[in-house]
Amino acid sequence: MLNKKVPTIKEIAKKLNISVSTVSRALHDHPSIGLSTRERVKNLAAELGYEPNQTAIFFKQGRTHTIGVVLPFLIEDFFAGAISGIEEIAKAQKYNVLIGQSNDDIEREKDIITAMKNQRVDGIIVSMSKHTKNLDHFKALEKYGIPVVFFDRVPSSSDFNKVAFDMPQGTYEAISFLMEKGHRRIGIINGPKEMKSSKERTDTYMSVMQKKRLKIDLQLVAYCDLTPDGTATALESLMSLKQPPTAILAVHDYVVLDAIQYLKTKKIRNNKDIFFVSYANLPITKYLENPPMASIEQYPTRQGAKAAEILLSLIDNGDQPPQNILIEGTLVVHKKS
Repeated sequence: MLNKKVPTIKEIAKKLNISVSTVSRALHDHPSIGLSTRERVKNLAAELGYEPNQTAIFFKQGRTHTIGVVLPFLIEDFFAGAISGIEEIAKAQKYNVLIGQSNDDIEREKDIITAMKNQRVDGIIVSMSKHTKNLDHFKALEKYGIPVVFFDRVPSSSDFNKVAFDMPQGTYEAISFLMEKGHRRIGIINGPKEMKSSKERTDTYMSVMQKKRLKIDLQLVAYCDLTPDGTATALESLMSLKQPPTAILAVHDYVVLDAIQYLKTKKIRNNKDIFFVSYANLPITKYLENPPMASIEQYPTRQGAKAAEILLSLIDNGDQPPQNILIEGTLVVHKKS
């Protein structure tokens, strides 16, 4: 079966015996074209099923009206929320959103960035992989005029546009909450050491302990690679201490879920023998029989929306001083004790 030929402006012009430029202006409601001619052109265009050549339009405008979004995992509720925020802002400005997931693989992240550059996206929003240290693949986008805004997992340098959760503020609230519940020996299951948020979490923990005049014991700070096995190893190192913690601040609700499963194999009871506070406040926690005591809501939709606002402003207005936006969290109590 032969493909139906796509109607063009030239075909409309030929059928109406007018110039191609007249057809183009009529389709765009140019005031120099009379109303009757505009109606004739539009009626025939509709009859033929004519659609504008978007590629040509974008080439003329110097834009594709598409932004890229690079995330570690699409399946996570946090990033799904962020995408909703990004798409809402993009849609309002008539931008399309192209999404790629790195799966926390630095090489995959680089490949996605290259592919989006080749697709001529107008800008990119990124939440970095947990292994990303070198930012050269992002810096290289500058020579193509493609602005980048980071969110959630962001670089340490203030030279980049970024939107992130206020980790010190949220961590202070979490530790203070546990102390109010009588806990003094508080452990941390942190993310990978190289992540900016891990350092912020540890630094805040030490600051609070010092402020409360409590002994700082860095054996109580364990790091994991955010996998179930990594969580189990970190938890085992904490619980095997001569003086194990009575409560643990965990990097994420998913890490707590993995920790609870591990504890069951050791006959250690959540919210009885050990207590958890974590970050993210995932919707699933309200369905758990034994959820963490509390979670810090990090507002992913708000983070995504703000990142999109900054990116579209950069696309419209060019270079601006870097914006470093912090979104404050809220402690949400799940289990009273």
